[in-house]
Amino acid sequence: MKTLLDTHAWIWWHLRPERLSKRAHDLIRNASPGDELLLSAISPWEFSKLVAKGRLKVSMETMEWIRRALAMPALRLVPLTPDIAYQSTILPAPFHADPADQIIVATAREEGAAVLTKDEHILGYKHVRAIW
Repeated sequence: MKTLLDTHAWIWWHLRPERLSKRAHDLIRNASPGDELLLSAISPWEFSKLVAKGRLKVSMETMEWIRRALAMPALRLVPLTPDIAYQSTILPAPFHADPADQIIVATAREEGAAVLTKDEHILGYKHVRAIW
Protein backbone atom coordinates (compact mmCIF):
# COMPACT_ATOMS: atom_id res chain seq x y z
CA MET A 1 0.00 0.00 0.00
CA LYS A 2 1.22 3.51 -0.81
CA THR A 3 0.66 6.10 1.87
CA LEU A 4 1.69 9.74 1.63
CA LEU A 5 2.36 11.33 5.02
CA ASP A 6 0.93 14.78 5.48
CA THR A 7 3.54 17.14 6.89
CA HIS A 8 2.17 17.04 10.43
CA ALA A 9 2.12 13.22 10.45
CA TRP A 10 5.79 13.15 9.43
CA ILE A 11 6.73 15.72 12.07
CA TRP A 12 4.65 14.09 14.80
CA TRP A 13 6.19 10.67 14.08
CA HIS A 14 9.58 12.17 15.01
CA LEU A 15 8.67 14.76 17.66
CA ARG A 16 5.26 13.91 19.15
CA PRO A 17 4.23 10.35 18.24
CA GLU A 18 1.52 10.43 20.92
CA ARG A 19 -0.40 12.88 18.72
CA LEU A 20 -0.77 10.28 15.96
CA SER A 21 -3.89 8.14 15.85
CA LYS A 22 -3.34 4.49 16.71
CA ARG A 23 -3.98 3.61 13.08
CA ALA A 24 -1.45 6.19 11.86
CA HIS A 25 1.16 5.07 14.38
CA ASP A 26 0.69 1.40 13.49
CA LEU A 27 0.76 2.09 9.75
CA ILE A 28 4.10 3.90 9.99
CA ARG A 29 5.67 1.56 12.54
CA ASN A 30 4.59 -1.62 10.75
CA ALA A 31 5.33 -0.60 7.17
CA SER A 32 6.44 -3.79 5.44
CA PRO A 33 8.82 -4.01 2.47
CA GLY A 34 5.80 -4.11 0.14
CA ASP A 35 4.41 -0.92 1.63
CA GLU A 36 5.65 2.48 0.63
CA LEU A 37 5.59 5.59 2.77
CA LEU A 38 5.80 8.75 0.71
CA LEU A 39 6.55 12.34 1.60
CA SER A 40 5.96 15.31 -0.66
CA ALA A 41 8.96 17.55 -1.28
CA ILE A 42 6.82 20.40 0.09
CA SER A 43 6.89 18.89 3.60
CA PRO A 44 10.53 19.75 4.43
CA TRP A 45 9.73 23.29 3.26
CA GLU A 46 6.66 23.45 5.52
CA PHE A 47 8.73 22.11 8.43
CA SER A 48 11.45 24.70 7.78
CA LYS A 49 8.87 27.51 7.72
CA LEU A 50 7.44 26.35 11.07
CA VAL A 51 10.92 26.40 12.62
CA ALA A 52 11.78 29.77 11.05
CA LYS A 53 8.57 31.30 12.42
CA GLY A 54 9.26 29.90 15.89
CA ARG A 55 6.13 27.72 15.83
CA LEU A 56 8.23 24.57 16.15
CA LYS A 57 11.50 23.99 18.01
CA VAL A 58 14.03 21.25 17.44
CA SER A 59 17.18 20.44 19.38
CA MET A 60 19.50 20.51 16.37
CA GLU A 61 20.13 22.50 13.21
CA THR A 62 17.03 22.42 11.00
CA MET A 63 18.69 20.79 7.99
CA GLU A 64 20.21 18.06 10.18
CA TRP A 65 16.74 17.33 11.61
CA ILE A 66 15.34 17.08 8.09
CA ARG A 67 18.11 14.70 6.97
CA ARG A 68 17.50 12.44 9.95
CA ALA A 69 13.71 12.55 9.56
CA LEU A 70 14.00 11.64 5.87
CA ALA A 71 15.98 8.51 6.81
CA MET A 72 12.81 6.72 7.97
CA PRO A 73 12.63 3.11 6.80
CA ALA A 74 10.42 2.68 3.71
CA LEU A 75 10.16 6.47 3.18
CA ARG A 76 10.47 7.89 -0.33
CA LEU A 77 10.64 11.62 -0.91
CA VAL A 78 8.49 12.52 -3.93
CA PRO A 79 9.89 15.49 -5.85
CA LEU A 80 7.72 18.38 -6.90
CA THR A 81 7.52 17.65 -10.62
CA PRO A 82 6.02 19.95 -13.23
CA ASP A 83 3.07 17.53 -13.52
CA ILE A 84 2.38 17.65 -9.77
CA ALA A 85 2.78 21.43 -9.72
CA TYR A 86 0.27 21.77 -12.54
CA GLN A 87 -2.15 19.20 -11.12
CA SER A 88 -2.15 21.08 -7.80
CA THR A 89 -3.65 24.09 -9.59
CA ILE A 90 -6.53 22.19 -11.20
CA LEU A 91 -7.78 19.93 -8.40
CA PRO A 92 -11.48 19.20 -8.71
CA ALA A 93 -13.51 21.68 -6.68
CA PRO A 94 -14.14 22.20 -3.88
CA PHE A 95 -10.76 22.24 -2.17
CA HIS A 96 -9.28 24.93 0.03
CA ALA A 97 -6.64 27.44 -1.02
CA ASP A 98 -3.59 26.25 0.97
CA PRO A 99 -0.89 25.73 -1.69
CA ALA A 100 1.05 23.15 0.37
CA ASP A 101 -2.10 21.06 0.89
CA GLN A 102 -2.86 21.34 -2.82
CA ILE A 103 0.61 19.99 -3.62
CA ILE A 104 0.25 17.18 -1.06
CA VAL A 105 -3.11 16.12 -2.50
CA ALA A 106 -1.84 16.37 -6.09
CA THR A 107 1.19 14.28 -5.12
CA ALA A 108 -1.02 11.59 -3.57
CA ARG A 109 -3.26 11.53 -6.63
CA GLU A 110 -0.26 11.31 -8.98
CA GLU A 111 1.24 8.45 -6.93
CA GLY A 112 -2.05 6.60 -6.37
CA ALA A 113 -1.51 6.91 -2.63
CA ALA A 114 -3.74 7.55 0.36
CA VAL A 115 -2.92 10.62 2.45
CA LEU A 116 -2.23 9.96 6.13
CA THR A 117 -3.61 13.11 7.71
CA LYS A 118 -5.63 14.60 10.53
CA ASP A 119 -6.51 17.59 8.32
CA GLU A 120 -10.30 17.79 8.01
CA HIS A 121 -10.05 19.53 4.62
CA ILE A 122 -8.18 16.58 3.17
CA LEU A 123 -10.15 13.91 5.05
CA GLY A 124 -13.37 15.37 3.65
CA TYR A 125 -12.09 15.81 0.09
CA LYS A 126 -13.74 13.15 -2.06
CA HIS A 127 -11.09 13.25 -4.80
CA VAL A 128 -8.30 11.66 -2.77
CA ARG A 129 -8.16 8.70 -0.37
CA ALA A 130 -7.33 9.89 3.13
CA ILE A 131 -6.91 7.99 6.39
CA TRP A 132 -6.27 8.81 9.99
